[in-house]
Amino acid sequence: MKNRNKVIVKTSLIGVSTNVLLVIVKTIIGLLAHSVAIVMDAINNLSDVLSSVITIIGTKLSQKKPDAKHPYGHGRFEYITSLVIGMIILAAGVGAIVKSIFTIIDGSNPTFDIISLILIALAVLVKIALGLYYRYIGKKVYSESLIGSGIDALFDALLSFGTLISIIVLLVWKINIEGYIGVVIGLFMIKSGIGVLMNSVSSIIGERTNKETLKAIERLVCDNPRVKGAYDLIVNNYGPNYGVGSIRIEVDDQMTAKDIHSLTKNIADKVFEKFGIVITVGIYASNNSDPMIAKIRSDIQKEVLTNNVIKQVHGFYVDQEAKTISFDVMVDYSEVNAESAIEQIHENLLKKYPDYKFIIIKDEDVIE
Repeated sequence: MKNRNKVIVKTSLIGVSTNVLLVIVKTIIGLLAHSVAIVMDAINNLSDVLSSVITIIGTKLSQKKPDAKHPYGHGRFEYITSLVIGMIILAAGVGAIVKSIFTIIDGSNPTFDIISLILIALAVLVKIALGLYYRYIGKKVYSESLIGSGIDALFDALLSFGTLISIIVLLVWKINIEGYIGVVIGLFMIKSGIGVLMNSVSSIIGERTNKETLKAIERLVCDNPRVKGAYDLIVNNYGPNYGVGSIRIEVDDQMTAKDIHSLTKNIADKVFEKFGIVITVGIYASNNSDPMIAKIRSDIQKEVLTNNVIKQVHGFYVDQEAKTISFDVMVDYSEVNAESAIEQIHENLLKKYPDYKFIIIKDEDVIE
């Protein structure tokens, strides 16, 4: 975790120094050429400096230790910084459109030379390299803030490229098109800013952990020969690399408390070591060693799974003394008929097994 935070801060500092250099170069070119577009481009690079500073601040704040008010740490600060960067991209897009419209209305032509053209071309290449670097590191360390800054930098490169094209058109054909190009690029920036904002809000609300990680956790748990199945996996993220979750495993009902303690602790330790997730392991007791119970389970599973609404049956247990059969059924989140389907299943089973009481619990499929 510490190494990850150092990488994010280092990457952001590289962005700050690069953008400060670009601000200086573009401001000088813009003032000498009397180009409002290039001066505004320099100001836009200042916003990138702000984005990098915000990323550094957010990373530092996310490192604060857990306290009584925030027992799971402060990792979600990174999602907030990503939200702010999305707002900056959105504002930059609106600013680019406004600036471009004023350039179109003004109608005056700036004056450029070949040196200005070369410097702007170099600035475009530097910005593309910076944007790709941001995105590469951001994806590598799971930093939404860096990924957002990378998107911002690539759009800045596109904006500068538009300015470059307009300079070439102006020098060759004496036609000024930089305002029109700026409007188009500004619209793309607004779209991108909205996308970053929506992703950040979704993370703050609480997204499902990606499917690949959840399946990998299930595989790791089921690799233990004493585990007959793994179900009800839930993971709540409290930052890019820290989560708290729970899972239930099916084990033989003859296992001792000592054996269960050893098994669940081993699973929890392995999950934390590999995924950085603090997980609580619950159990489903399985008494399928009794042939009669095994047959009841098989018959009921076949009966339940004939209903297309049900995706899985698990946690099956028969209490012969209490004459109770309990199990969970998994349904899709989008399924609107789940309650009525479960009620129908309950009625059918009561007819087939009138001596038993049924407890059917509905689970949503959080992986698929």
